[in-house]
Amino acid sequence: MFLGLRSLIHPAPDLAASKAFFTAMLGRAPYFDEPFYVGFDVGGFELGLWPAGDPAIGPVTYWGVDDIDAALVFVESIGATRRDEITDVGQQIRMVDLTAPTGEIFGLIENPNFVPADPPTAYGGPGR
Repeated sequence: MFLGLRSLIHPAPDLAASKAFFTAMLGRAPYFDEPFYVGFDVGGFELGLWPAGDPAIGPVTYWGVDDIDAALVFVESIGATRRDEITDVGQQIRMVDLTAPTGEIFGLIENPNFVPADPPTAYGGPGR
């Protein structure tokens, strides 16, 4: 049911500035770049920038699932509550935001188009 962590989506009210920062930090352009969303592939994990996101909530981590309807029933059965309804965002991608019984905000994403990249064999940068 759960396929692993898939996306971290940051609120980006100033999308141009956020895109410029993460492009410089990652050393590459986004793979998806539209006025409503910008996405970077970072070692098979998506870093998303969403201008409509709420900075007061902060970034939201999304768990990949193969069946969002079944996964939603399961996480609700163990105490999670929906923050909204399942949304079809296009290209057969469906998402929903939830709150864990302990207060953390997380999401589920069903994305039949996602193909995990092979992880890098070496990491550069600070702390590596």
